[in-house]
Amino acid sequence: MTQVRRWLPVVVAVLATLAIVLTAPQKSPAGTTAANALGDQQLRIMAPAAPGGGWDQTSRAMQESLREVVGRTEVYNVAGAGGTIGLSQFVRFDGDASQLMTTGLIMVGAVVANHSQYSLDDTTPLVRLTSDYEVVVVPKDSPLDKLPDVAEAMKGNLRSVSIAGGSAGGAEQILAGLMAKAVGVNPAQLSYVAHSGGGEMLSTLLSGRSTIAISGVSEIQPQIDSGEVRALAVSSPQRLEGLPDVPTMREAGMDVELQNWRGVVAPKGISEEQEQALETVLVDMTKTKVWQDILKDRGWGDATLAGEEFEEFVRAEQARVKQVLDEIGLGK
Repeated sequence: MTQVRRWLPVVVAVLATLAIVLTAPQKSPAGTTAANALGDQQLRIMAPAAPGGGWDQTSRAMQESLREVVGRTEVYNVAGAGGTIGLSQFVRFDGDASQLMTTGLIMVGAVVANHSQYSLDDTTPLVRLTSDYEVVVVPKDSPLDKLPDVAEAMKGNLRSVSIAGGSAGGAEQILAGLMAKAVGVNPAQLSYVAHSGGGEMLSTLLSGRSTIAISGVSEIQPQIDSGEVRALAVSSPQRLEGLPDVPTMREAGMDVELQNWRGVVAPKGISEEQEQALETVLVDMTKTKVWQDILKDRGWGDATLAGEEFEEFVRAEQARVKQVLDEIGLGK
């Protein structure tokens, strides 16, 4: 009996340790793959814009969704010039697979518009994540009731139709150029007022300094819902669930469609093993309930595309956007 009592504390300790091991959270296969490829370095995600915008929202949604895949990540902001300032800093991380950057259509255009020294060719594209569409809005008391009213005003005096939107060369300016082409006027004559943030753009519109504004749906939906602005048309192929009463631009008589997108890149110089590991981690992230719930809440489309297909998509987007911006007069 004495011997049993002597060994009892040891047995209890062993059983307790075994219970901890068996019940401890296990790394997912993706997390294990990432650890092997990255050497257990913590992932850092650059949002190349100010807090609150689409890239910042996407980066922080990634941070939240990656928690159950790879654990803790860090998000930081480098704002300016449609993401090209962040890009110029990101390229310095050559070969560092722990660094990621959120990117998208806006950066593709800003590279052209700002004659940036660097482009997405200087990164390693990993995964396209989300899609979003643009919406044309006016102040609630604007005399422009429908998109055809905007088209007529553009035909009559293009310079008089001031358009507020995001950064130069971004999705909003690209859409403005496509609108001008669709109504048969010279896109190079557009009166476009670029802004670094949605708040500044909204202020310009509501103060009367612009006739219309173009914005990502998810960024201006609260102002539409509150009645502060009126939505005239969306750039999607079909009506959007969150704006069921707002026609598409094609329904409104303007043959235009444009999808904004956001994705993730790594620096140049990472190994093929690291690239594949990061793609696996990000694709697994898009399958989590956390990520899917965020997409639903924000009204973002699930546009997951990885590997060589995403790389080809990026190349095609760069060529398409440059053509449009050349016609507007920004690419030359």
